[in-house]
Amino acid sequence: MEKEKRDKVIEAARMYYIFDYNQSVIAEKLGVSRPTVSRLLDTAKQEGIVEIKVVSPEEDIVAMTDKLQKKFGLKKVLIAHTPEDDETKTKQYLGRLAAQYLNEIVQDGDIIGVTWGTTIHEVAKELKPKSVSNVKVVQLKGGVSHSETNTYAGDILYLFGQAYHTVPHHLPLPAIVDHVVVKQAMEADRYIRNILELGRKANIALSTIGPIKSESLLFQLGYFSDEDLELIHEKAVGDISSRFFNEKGEICHSDLNLRTLGIELEDLRSKDYSILVAGGENKRSGIKGALNGQYVNVLVTDIHTANHLLEEESL
Repeated sequence: MEKEKRDKVIEAARMYYIFDYNQSVIAEKLGVSRPTVSRLLDTAKQEGIVEIKVVSPEEDIVAMTDKLQKKFGLKKVLIAHTPEDDETKTKQYLGRLAAQYLNEIVQDGDIIGVTWGTTIHEVAKELKPKSVSNVKVVQLKGGVSHSETNTYAGDILYLFGQAYHTVPHHLPLPAIVDHVVVKQAMEADRYIRNILELGRKANIALSTIGPIKSESLLFQLGYFSDEDLELIHEKAVGDISSRFFNEKGEICHSDLNLRTLGIELEDLRSKDYSILVAGGENKRSGIKGALNGQYVNVLVTDIHTANHLLEEESL
């Protein structure tokens, strides 16, 4: 930016934000039009000359994180300020926060297990390259579908691989099959067995909650029979890695669970970092179930969900 223009941007910002002049007065003092003043103020924000911070004492994030950590026995809670009724924005903000946290904790030699879906895709898009070596990235559950619906599994693995300078390990299977014997045959393959074992060894696992609704990505992939759907809607509050559980965190469809390919929920409990990235009203029951099941030890969520979790009595 030219010095003359930058000086004018700074002067406009100073008069508006410090001296409380309105834009008409600033326009008169600078000898420019009012729309020009508006553009100068926008430039001041875009260039970082002006930083706006909203202080909200009634929403004490530090206190909330501490209470959630103690209530659910978590090692870390990260809370984002998000619009209450905007699912897309909520996923974007949570993705950014989770990516920043990953950048802090990932070290040489880590094995990072990732699931898929729109929320995890937002995390992947926000990752920044980090100078680490011998990091491995592995897919924790199958992502091949019977439909043309995009699971984002390939994009997620690619972006994680780019960020941590590694070739990711794909699990080229559906998440759920029709018969247990089909699953057993797939797991008998040496390559598949090695990928599944790498997922079990991962010290960092990144997952989200699948809500129980027909628009949810998993429900669009053609995996479920009518009987499966009936049992899911009757008993489940959510899923992690396509494994469905009730409000207490207990597996609630044992037959479906036996036909599911990928990491077991019990394996998530032993991770150094089992990170759940989830928020929004339709995921709150699932988040609560996952926390009650103790499948995660790090929670990345929005402030409205955090309030909801604190207001509810523990089961």
